[in-house]
Amino acid sequence: MKNEIIIKDTHRGLRYEDGVMKEILGPGRYELPGTPLFSFMRKSKVEIVLVDMRERDLTIKGQEILTADKVAIRVSIIVQFKVTDPVAALHHVSNHDERLYSDVQLAARRSLASMTLEEILTNRTRLSEDILRDVKGAAAGYGVGILRADVKDLVFPGNLQEIMNKVLAAERLSQAQLIETRTKAEQQKIEAEAKAKIKVIEAGTAAETDVKAAESHAAARLKEAQAEAEALRIRNEAEIRALREQAQAAEAYARHPALLRLRELEALAALSKNANARIVIGFDKYAELSSDMKRETHGA
Repeated sequence: MKNEIIIKDTHRGLRYEDGVMKEILGPGRYELPGTPLFSFMRKSKVEIVLVDMRERDLTIKGQEILTADKVAIRVSIIVQFKVTDPVAALHHVSNHDERLYSDVQLAARRSLASMTLEEILTNRTRLSEDILRDVKGAAAGYGVGILRADVKDLVFPGNLQEIMNKVLAAERLSQAQLIETRTKAEQQKIEAEAKAKIKVIEAGTAAETDVKAAESHAAARLKEAQAEAEALRIRNEAEIRALREQAQAAEAYARHPALLRLRELEALAALSKNANARIVIGFDKYAELSSDMKRETHGA
């Protein structure tokens, strides 16, 4: 008795005889030899293994990675791939899906570890390009083609997320104010030139002196506006640097709570110089501080 198997367009079949791969079967209907009626009528054992050739998605979720500036972020990556060589996909690795997951995970860690937080925020495409470059060749070795790799989500620590939002908002506000100032300066220049031209038409050649004066005034107003824009830019950059320093301090305090307690001691020392100041000390906090400092000392 013979058995039949149907292979769809979405799959390929690997035909084995007594454990040896003989051929790759395309879509269609195939007959398999049945079990012989008598034991002496021995035939080869035929097996067909199906391989899915369709495009698929692989999601690497919530990988916590340290950036080049030692900020811990959680990143999720989505990879689109398909099997291009069914023989390599089954013979070169035990499970090509699991192998691809590991390769993408390691490539993402290598890429993020070489980038600062600011680079990650401003250039996400670099991470995708790094993953494709690192994984594409290796995946081809076990019969898998990488179609694309993209960053799906980036998650930051809570306090750092709030500060980064303020930094981004400050940068956007600075850019908007700078554009607005330049636009006003250009508008004032155009208006001054238009008025000067009208005076020339009305007064004839006698108004040339007024034209030069108006142009000089417009140029002076333009320089003044540009100086204001530059001062505004410098002030906004200083605010952004201050916010970034706060982000770094917040990260340091989160990793080492004893640093925050030391800052409290410094504040108390400053207050103690004022004879009129009253200081109420909670000794339980300083017992915790002593315990934290001892733990950090032993850890070092």
